[in-house]
Amino acid sequence: MSAAEGTGAPADGIPADVTARAAQLRAELDRHNRLYYVLDEPAVGDDVYDDLLNELRDLEREFPPVRTPDSPTQRVGAPPLERFEPVTHHEPMLSLGNARNEEELRAWETRLANYLKRLDITASQFSYTSEPKIDGLAITLTYEDGVLVRGATRGDGRIGEDVTQNLRTIGSVPLRIKGGPELIEVRGEAYLPIAAFKALNERRAENEEPTFANPRNSAAGSIRQLDPALAAERPLSTWIYGIGAVRGLDLPTHMDEVGWLEEQGFKVNPDTAHHRGVEEVVKRCHWWEERRDELDYEIDGVVVKVDEKELWRELGVVGREPRWAIAWKFPPTTATTVMKRVVWNVGRTGHLVPFAMLEPVHVGGVTVSTATLHNEEDLARKDVRNGDEVVVMRAGDVIPQVVSPKLPRKNKSARKPRPPRECPSCGTPTVKREGVWTICPNRTGCPGQNWQHVKHFVSKGAMDIEGLGEKQASVFLDQGLIADVADIYDLTEARLVEVDRFGETSAANLIAAIDASRSRPFKRVLYALGLPGVGYVTAEALADHFGSIDRIHEADPEQIVEVEGVGPIMAEQIAENLGDDATWALVEKLRRKGLRLESDPSEQRATGGPLEGKTVVLTGTLPELTREEAAALVKGAGGKVVNSVSKKTDFVVAGESPGSKLAKAQELGTAVLDEDGLRGLLAGEGPGEDE
Repeated sequence: MSAAEGTGAPADGIPADVTARAAQLRAELDRHNRLYYVLDEPAVGDDVYDDLLNELRDLEREFPPVRTPDSPTQRVGAPPLERFEPVTHHEPMLSLGNARNEEELRAWETRLANYLKRLDITASQFSYTSEPKIDGLAITLTYEDGVLVRGATRGDGRIGEDVTQNLRTIGSVPLRIKGGPELIEVRGEAYLPIAAFKALNERRAENEEPTFANPRNSAAGSIRQLDPALAAERPLSTWIYGIGAVRGLDLPTHMDEVGWLEEQGFKVNPDTAHHRGVEEVVKRCHWWEERRDELDYEIDGVVVKVDEKELWRELGVVGREPRWAIAWKFPPTTATTVMKRVVWNVGRTGHLVPFAMLEPVHVGGVTVSTATLHNEEDLARKDVRNGDEVVVMRAGDVIPQVVSPKLPRKNKSARKPRPPRECPSCGTPTVKREGVWTICPNRTGCPGQNWQHVKHFVSKGAMDIEGLGEKQASVFLDQGLIADVADIYDLTEARLVEVDRFGETSAANLIAAIDASRSRPFKRVLYALGLPGVGYVTAEALADHFGSIDRIHEADPEQIVEVEGVGPIMAEQIAENLGDDATWALVEKLRRKGLRLESDPSEQRATGGPLEGKTVVLTGTLPELTREEAAALVKGAGGKVVNSVSKKTDFVVAGESPGSKLAKAQELGTAVLDEDGLRGLLAGEGPGEDE
């Protein structure tokens, strides 16, 4: 075997002492890398390390065959990439269910115990581990015969992006592991230490470059740089927490995994702990929460796992979540700041939406200067006023929101904010109709509504046109490339390459995505139209009931109200909006572009599934599933999703901020499930069977 293959043996024509010295330098540099990046115990100064690295570079330059793929000189040696290649994970990278408090964690433990009781396994026969839930970018590292061959992002859990060259630049990532099995996938998180994040932002600000919002975004942006040299400039690190696919290694417990990973030179969290019962786990979760602000890395919870890996196979997976693990999520993060004023934006259906302009404040890992006030009714209920000191909350990485004023109010003469008399986008006099909203009635000529409509039309749940985001929509509208959503289908590669920041590749990709969207099913086209009050569930119900846009157009309100979940007021709105000349002209324009305006028989609700004949209402924000994804799963299982809760409703699936639908369900005694409960139903488990 040649020295180029990494044995250190002399290659033809290369002096033996050169080969030996190169091998010695590699080993010495690897040792110092581990001391510095993994153990935080550097043994030499930067000057000594640089001398060793330069000596190895000189040898490899003079005698190229001594250069090995895992040489420390190769951490930044790859040319820039044109794009990231997709990578199919050997085993899916699963999501975790959430426990937001002690009660929910104990409920998970009860479900575990009940499930294992069927296998005659008692609580005394299994134990737990706990480790911090790092708020970084999930990665996987694949080694073959001990050599790093691939690094990838999580992606959708099944397919990620090949970011090998960028991950090779991180000093805590071993390029070779000793005694490695035939194949092993190592899982972890890439992150940017908080101190390094602050220093990075200071440098970028000095250079008049955009700063990053938070350490997670900066880590993700660094890993997804197409030029590895740029990624190497960012002081990234990793925490490795587990093993995925493996051949040639059998470790009986998760703690054994952690110990083995540490022995191989991976950076594992030193505070990963083993527990004999749930009481110890609860104490440990509170311990992590108390010291969260002392850490030099961001965490958003604690991951709890069954330690015995044999039980992982017995417990299995529900949907995309393993039964044997759960994430204790920390409570929402809040901060106090001053609300300078309330501003109003116009939505895609003309509703005026209030936002709070704040004195910048750090909350939930980011610096916040704006926050939502939801709507007029919520603004009035909270009674927040310009100049108030307010409590701001950022929960679960969602849009920050103003929770309440901090009382007593310092400026007692401050006036309550009112919606403007003229639209802030087009100047049209606003109208206050019955209900929560003040609206701009200029539906076709309001630039703000038009931009919001394009954003909605191209979004994932609607036409799903990748590469056409809100910035591109704004540019296309401002430059006159499009006047409405139908004009999107007239865009050409030749026209796009004339637009700033559009190259030939990105233009071709966008045109391909636009063409692909023509095949979206009718229910998504109907949803994409953005008719007031017609969300995804209602669009699907209308598509199922009428089968085409023409039949809905011909229907009167009395016929539309027969659709499940559509009340008299909404039926009037749908008939009125589809009867509007401008709206119907847009429909006809979309028809000419080749969009599907009638249902295909294959889109009908499935029969024979576990939810056949059942009616489900979705409310609030689910941890993992979007509303559209959840609705599709219910329909695929034979169920029907409706908008409103009634005596005919079988299940209400409630996420975060569920609103009045949850209260109605509790009033009627309707079964209420979380996302985990929904997944159980989809798997054929009745309510309570896994409790």
